[in-house]
Amino acid sequence: MVIITGGAGFIGSCLVRMFNDIGVEDIIIVDNINSSDKWMNIRNKKYIKYVHKSRLQQELPSYTGVSAIVHMGAQSSTAERDFDYLYRNNFEYTQYLWNYCAEKDISFIYASSAATYGDGAEGFDDRMDIDRLLPLNGYGYAKHLFDLWVKHQAKVFPKQYVGLKFFNVYGPNEYFKGSMASMVFHGYRQIRENGKIKLFKSCNSNYEDGGQLRDFVYVKDICAVIVWLLENRHINGLFNIGTGQARSFRELAEAAFHALDMEPDIEYISMPEQLRAKYQYYTKAEMSKLREAGYEKEFMTLEAGVTDYVLKYLHKNYEIY
Repeated sequence: MVIITGGAGFIGSCLVRMFNDIGVEDIIIVDNINSSDKWMNIRNKKYIKYVHKSRLQQELPSYTGVSAIVHMGAQSSTAERDFDYLYRNNFEYTQYLWNYCAEKDISFIYASSAATYGDGAEGFDDRMDIDRLLPLNGYGYAKHLFDLWVKHQAKVFPKQYVGLKFFNVYGPNEYFKGSMASMVFHGYRQIRENGKIKLFKSCNSNYEDGGQLRDFVYVKDICAVIVWLLENRHINGLFNIGTGQARSFRELAEAAFHALDMEPDIEYISMPEQLRAKYQYYTKAEMSKLREAGYEKEFMTLEAGVTDYVLKYLHKNYEIY
């Protein structure tokens, strides 16, 4: 049995789908759906039960046959200002699950974040000494604190332990993330509403308007890596999950237009003042560590991923994967 926290969310629900597609239905979904519409992400999935995140610690000791916990659940907003809330959700909750997996000798895979790299001054290499990193926001720092705890303070270790530093993930089932959804999602909506996409102007002379660079990774590729890890339980460590390519927001917008067989129409708007000091202009995952661990599948190109997302999901009334 596999427990997936955040299982009704973006990445978590896509992972449930991928497990279902390979015949795995012995799944417990943990989440905090409340009055949101995230329930739509799991209504076409097969699983044993749904558990609210507040009940997991109480119920977990009663579960038998658990082989892995995949911890995708967290406060994922980089704009969240309540650090105590971030600490409880993104550090202490993860710490509890780690210790449980260590006690029961089961696999533990958890979501770290590329936000731990901060402004990228130290690079984006998952082999580097993480003590050097300085995240730019509370979300990134809370994630970083857990990575540091694993390195310096963890006393016991699960049978398998893997932290995944996700870069800019996009794809189906992100429809309920609000402002935190990807630029592909927001761009598609803008195209349907007014025929154009708005991108931020650059406030850095080294980058043109729309030339800000990100490592955009398709959610299906993320899930494929997680499935592979659980098939190779000797692999441990902290890994980047991106494509290893830095692509511009302009290229992303153009890919969305081309998927719809439309000529690009891009308008550049001023970046909000509150974002300027902490804005990342460049990210690119160093992917050699995962490759050397044995992962061989190719990641989708930006054009292929955006086309798949737009035509199979967004353009079909936000189809659930």
